[in-house]
Amino acid sequence: MNPFQPVGKAVLGFLEATGKLAVFTFMAVSHCVRPPFYYRLLLRQMIDIGYYSLPVVGMTTLFAGMALGLQTYAGFSRFSAEDAIAKVVALGITRELGPVLAGLMVAGRIGAAMAAELGTMRVTEQIDALDTLSTNPFKYLIAPRIIAGLTMLPLLVFVGDIIGIFGGYIVSVYKLGFNPGVYISQTFKVLEFIDVFSGLVKAGVFGFIVTLMGCYNGYNSQGGAQGVGAATTNAVVSASILILIFNYVITELFLTA
Repeated sequence: MNPFQPVGKAVLGFLEATGKLAVFTFMAVSHCVRPPFYYRLLLRQMIDIGYYSLPVVGMTTLFAGMALGLQTYAGFSRFSAEDAIAKVVALGITRELGPVLAGLMVAGRIGAAMAAELGTMRVTEQIDALDTLSTNPFKYLIAPRIIAGLTMLPLLVFVGDIIGIFGGYIVSVYKLGFNPGVYISQTFKVLEFIDVFSGLVKAGVFGFIVTLMGCYNGYNSQGGAQGVGAATTNAVVSASILILIFNYVITELFLTA
C-alpha cells in the first residue's frame, strides 16, 4: 500500500472541511448585513445568549477572581509584593480570564444548544421545508444567532469583569486583611481603557466563533440522532479550541500594536 495515501486523504479532508466552513462563514456574514432582518428572532437569541447565560458567567468569573487573588497572594507574599495583588487581579480578569472563561462557558451552553436545535431541524427536514416556503435558512436561522453572539458576549464579559474584580476584592479584604480603600484605588489606578477594550474585542470574536461553530455543525449534521449528538460535540470542542487559539492571536496583536 502507498504509505502516503492516508496522509493525502487527511490533507484533502482538512482542505474540504476548511473550504466548506469558509463558504458557510461568507454566506452567514453576508446575510447578517443585508435586509430583511427578523427582529423578533434576534431579540429572542439576545435574551437566550445574554440574559440566561449571565448566572453561569457571573459565578465563573466570581470564583476565578477569588482564586486569582489567593494564588497571587501565595506567590507575591514570598517577595513582600502583596500591594500588587489588586493590579494583577484587575489586569488578569479584564485581559484574559474574563473573556476566555465567558467564551468557554457560552460555548458549552449556547454552542451546544444551537447545534442540537439546528441539527434536529436538519434531520427532521424542517430546514428543507423553509426552502420550500421561500424562506432563506441563513437569514431566518443563522443571522440572528450570529448577530446576537457578537453583541451580547461583550456585555456578558463587561459584567463578568466587574464580578471577577469584586471576587478578588472580597478575598483580599475579608480574608487577607487588605484595606478596602487602598485596594479599590489601586484597581482604578492600574486599569486603562486598552485593558478593558482588548477584553471586549476578544469577547466579540469569541461570540462570533461560538455561534458560527454551533450553527455550522448543526446546519450540516446528518445521520439522525447520532449525527445530532456528534454535531453538538463538534460544536463545543471546535469552538473551545478556536477560542484559545484566537485568544493568543488577539493578545499578540494588542501587545505588538
